[in-house]
Amino acid sequence: MKNRFAFQPRYFIFWLAYFVAAKAVFLLYHVAHTRTLPVGTVGRLFGYGLRLDASAAAYLCVVPFLVFTVGSLLGKRFPLERLLRFFTAVAGVVLAALTTADLELYRAWGFRLDATPLQYLSTPQEAAASAGSAPVALLLGLFAGLLALGWFFYKGIVGRLPELPAGFGRGRAALAGLLYLLLLAVPLRGGLQQIPVNQSDVYFSSVPFANHAAVNVPWNVVNSLFLQNAGPSPYQFMPDSAAQRLVRPLYQPTSDSTALLRTPRPNVLFIILESFTGKLVGHLGGEMGVTPTLDSLARTGIAFQNLYAAGDRSQKGLVALLSGYPNQPATSIIKYPRKTERLPHLAQVLRGQGYSTAYYHGGELAFANMKSYLVTAGYEKLTERADFARQDQNSKWGAHDHVLFQRMLRELPRQRPPFFVTAFTLSSHEPFDVPMPTRFPGTDEASRFRNSVYYTDHVLGRFLTEARQQPWWQNTLVVLVADHGHPQPGDSPNHAPAKFRVPLLLTGGALRPAAQGRQITTIGSQTDVAATLLRQLQLPATNFRWSRDLLAPAPAAWPGGAAFYCFTDGFGVVTPAGTVTYDNVARQVIERDSAVPDQQLRFGQAYEQLSFADFLRK
Repeated sequence: MKNRFAFQPRYFIFWLAYFVAAKAVFLLYHVAHTRTLPVGTVGRLFGYGLRLDASAAAYLCVVPFLVFTVGSLLGKRFPLERLLRFFTAVAGVVLAALTTADLELYRAWGFRLDATPLQYLSTPQEAAASAGSAPVALLLGLFAGLLALGWFFYKGIVGRLPELPAGFGRGRAALAGLLYLLLLAVPLRGGLQQIPVNQSDVYFSSVPFANHAAVNVPWNVVNSLFLQNAGPSPYQFMPDSAAQRLVRPLYQPTSDSTALLRTPRPNVLFIILESFTGKLVGHLGGEMGVTPTLDSLARTGIAFQNLYAAGDRSQKGLVALLSGYPNQPATSIIKYPRKTERLPHLAQVLRGQGYSTAYYHGGELAFANMKSYLVTAGYEKLTERADFARQDQNSKWGAHDHVLFQRMLRELPRQRPPFFVTAFTLSSHEPFDVPMPTRFPGTDEASRFRNSVYYTDHVLGRFLTEARQQPWWQNTLVVLVADHGHPQPGDSPNHAPAKFRVPLLLTGGALRPAAQGRQITTIGSQTDVAATLLRQLQLPATNFRWSRDLLAPAPAAWPGGAAFYCFTDGFGVVTPAGTVTYDNVARQVIERDSAVPDQQLRFGQAYEQLSFADFLRK
């Protein structure tokens, strides 16, 4: 009897041991980060992580323990052991896949695996292209190794299921099994405390990597799936009235704005540049020679020196730029078509003013649910991967940027003026396989990324050179802005402001000659681009309540401006005083420049509180 019913605690210990081993694999895979941890931190992260590991193990035990109880009632004819092994094998494959995917995604994204990748499953080709720079052979080897490790642990810890002793009643056996099932409630909720375990319970260090390493990946994935962002808000830092007093002054309307255009109704060509980080843009203080086109335009157009991306993914950048809407720290509003239908859109506003509208992208618009957002936005024409000839789909993502720009050159003369045309590049996305000779030597990720940015900048320059010869150019404003930044070069931490600083340039024949060469130093966000554009077109931007005109005087409460950005469950606020970044899970500051006042941190908390509450109401 003891041997048979020792199976259940052994089974629990098996999964617990597996999760501890997976944590060790994570630390070894990211050994460069692990080496930087303070002495004693590794042991502590294993200790703190045990609560989530035990909770995940308990969830995995629920079905086997239930099957065990039922099998005890039904006797020898019930294939109990075969069912238990089948469940364990399936769970082992799924967990090994999640663990392996997390190893590389953490390197690319800076946060542990959650439900985010699920929004890409509808476009598997694009998801595979995104992972094109991953060390596939190594990851497959680790996946096989995790399967082998699970089998070894199962054989050594669980073993075969002993038969029920002769004469032992089925009812008593089922009762013993039921008691074990009930006992799972303790590790399921992480102990006997009033509030069940959550991610913040394993956060123990001021070093984000240590906290991240302590998280249990399967638990994190399932937990994020069940968090449907329907409320209540987890970002309640103060009374809403106090939050409004902090945030409202940034968006006080102003009647003053610098007029830059020769005409109030020019064509607008809105070009979004994939992953163009300020670290590679010379006129922003980045590396010289990577973006000669943008740097030249900064001398002849209008360059915004201090613009920050609202988030760190393409779909988040789209919403920030085209709807002037903030990002959310643990999700994206673009995943919820019902909510995006209630957002303002530049395309909708301009269509109402008689503009024709079109959207160009060389990739798949279904990726990350972008198509539903764009359809709602009111674009009359959508051009995507399937609309290009097969021979022109020469990138893993679809059509490279030179193909995209060539198509636009052919079709823009037929676009009814005035037009609002949006184009989104893709070649500077992973895996950075651009069709040009290598400009910058090296095979590491930073070098390949640098080459891809140079390629897109180069073909953009060729496009603009030819566009200047077109009749529509003299009445066209061109907006050039990035969708988000990038960790490379330099492998910036997930929260670092350098990762979020991006270029914004205005050029085109519609600019007044006197406005050319201006440098705008006001600190702003991607969300501010919408109001800035609309004010230049002499249109109201009142529906874009999270957007302000960067060409108007900065608010008195925020001289020099301010920018809020968010990353996975955290935020940053940039002002002339510096930057402060905050971890929502640990409820602590990550980094803070010495001159940053307490009010700046409070402003970030207030902004996140109000913007997320607005998201919930949509």
